[in-house]
Amino acid sequence: MQTNPYKQLAERLDALPNGFPAAQDGVELRLLEKLFTPQEAALTAQLSTSFESAEQLAARLGGESAALRQQLKSLSRRGLIEAGRSENGLGYRLLPFVVGIYEMQVNNMDVELARLFETYFMQAFGQTLRVQPQVHRVIPIGESVRNNMEVHPFESASDLVNGAQAWGLLDCICRKQKALIGEGCEHPLDVCMILEQRPGAFDNNTTIRAIDRDQALATLRRAAEAGLVHSVSNNEQGLHYICNCCTCSCGILRGMANLGIANVVARSAFVNQVDEILCSACGICLDTCQFDALTLESVAVVDGIRCVGCGVCVLSCSNEAMGLVRRPDDEILPIPATLDDWGARRSAARGL
Repeated sequence: MQTNPYKQLAERLDALPNGFPAAQDGVELRLLEKLFTPQEAALTAQLSTSFESAEQLAARLGGESAALRQQLKSLSRRGLIEAGRSENGLGYRLLPFVVGIYEMQVNNMDVELARLFETYFMQAFGQTLRVQPQVHRVIPIGESVRNNMEVHPFESASDLVNGAQAWGLLDCICRKQKALIGEGCEHPLDVCMILEQRPGAFDNNTTIRAIDRDQALATLRRAAEAGLVHSVSNNEQGLHYICNCCTCSCGILRGMANLGIANVVARSAFVNQVDEILCSACGICLDTCQFDALTLESVAVVDGIRCVGCGVCVLSCSNEAMGLVRRPDDEILPIPATLDDWGARRSAARGL
């Protein structure tokens, strides 16, 4: 009996550390049907997580390399697989569904895809968000950290931007998806940032808009002033994107707001601290905190367990009564060094 190519691909994606669990009604298969032809799904399910050239894949899978190359190029242009340089020239490899395939569909997002993903999110996506280490890690904008605090480059959004050589912007697919199902929020759309070490990496990209360093830093500031939380992949090395998230639309933070998952995102190494002399108890900061980590007594009071150390509230305080300080060492969560380390921990946690 012939295997359903979409089921085959779904199982292959779920075998990755990120996960792509099956839903109750099989909506994950309908999601893949929306994105892949049956032939493309069957081919993608046979890709590995390492780059292989068209010639290598033709030798392993059979077929003619020129025709296979055209299929692979089409898939990579549509953000369904990843293309990159390998020892054998241009290679292709499997992308996880999140973070990966889904985020690259920002230009293809329509009402049908938005509804399919919403159904999948509510039925199955929470399974991936409950696994540790978490998919995303919060990082603050540098100016929200008190001046006497040591900040490592992987702990600061502005340091990541300053350390890059190319900067690009994408519309937030999460806010676009929610708007299409009639549940949009008022947060800015054009704030998802991609970073590269190769100058000019986005100059001819039709999906990612190239910007310069100053524009990237201004985007961070604009996002923070809009109450958005900076987050990155949950590893130290090779960070190449900064999401600017909200609990109303973000596929990660909604795990807390809609699915009740308390530790859906890894907190930063910092926690908010209130200067009781400067605090006027105006309460403005309470409206900016998306994690309900602040209450108001005679001054603002921080719940250190709920606070993720994003620093958004710091920017909202006109009295400069708030600032991030480093948590005690025993409260700082260990961060996987590389994406491979993260994947190994996730795989072990999932019993893969």
